[in-house]
Amino acid sequence: MSDPVIFSYGLNGATAGQALQGKRIGEVLKSDDLAWVHLDATHPNAADWLHKNLSYLDPFVVQALVAEETRPRATITGKGALVIYRGVNMNENSSPEDMISVRLWIDEHRIISLQRRPSRSIASLASDIGAGKGPDNAGAFASAITARLTAYLGPVVSEIDDTVDDLEEQLIEGVDQSERHAINAARRKTLVLRRFLAPQKDAILQFRDADLAWLKEADRRHLGESYHIAQRNVEDLDMIRERAQIVKEELASGLADKMNRNMYILSVIAAIFLPLGFLTGLLGINIGGIPGADNPNAFWWFALGMVIIVAAQVWLFRKMRWF
Repeated sequence: MSDPVIFSYGLNGATAGQALQGKRIGEVLKSDDLAWVHLDATHPNAADWLHKNLSYLDPFVVQALVAEETRPRATITGKGALVIYRGVNMNENSSPEDMISVRLWIDEHRIISLQRRPSRSIASLASDIGAGKGPDNAGAFASAITARLTAYLGPVVSEIDDTVDDLEEQLIEGVDQSERHAINAARRKTLVLRRFLAPQKDAILQFRDADLAWLKEADRRHLGESYHIAQRNVEDLDMIRERAQIVKEELASGLADKMNRNMYILSVIAAIFLPLGFLTGLLGINIGGIPGADNPNAFWWFALGMVIIVAAQVWLFRKMRWF
């Protein structure tokens, strides 16, 4: 049977900072030393591995850890916590708003995390642990992974905010049809991010306030700081969404005004040329009796008459304040 384990580390005790492999993973998980195991949730044997190595887990926890679709939440079960987060997608050729699910089971002696796609937050924390700079207890790990996932959100929200700022400045300079696609893209990113960040903010708060002995006061303070950052990001997204909606309405109004102005100009031109078209059509019929047919200067007199008619129309339109 193939192994769904991507990597594993000991966090304290005799295996602190050591990469664990094979049977050693199961041995450390059964001991009092803290171990972190990171699994591939898409692996067909992921659920069996969890049942085999963490038989005490409630079936609903296992199901949540390997589920295809998840929403951020924190559920306290006994002395452990099921925590599901979302992090921005920092993978190459990916959109940040295509958020990555990070599923965690944390108790005092073991940490199990699962991913369906690579997460930069997970990779950076694993690198620190391998270098001997990572957390050495469950509470510190929980606050560290929460802080990293939250930290990556700030630049993405700021980038969307800057985009809306640029669109507002462009709108002042003039209306452009291409701006409609940009503002729709910004609104879509905002809505997708907020969809997951709003419940994630609540999950962090619930996790911080959980009655878990291994969550120390310092860990709760760090989780509280991550909560405030997440809350600020949600508030920023709400503000960006409202600004984007205003920009979209102003853009639609500007485009409508531009179209109305063009239609007005075309209408005025059509009104000016309507009598001219009537006269040229009338004199263009191929029957006898056309006035001036035998006069060599008739064309120039007719052209002068049309100029006079146009001048009279322009004077009349201006007097009537049509333009």
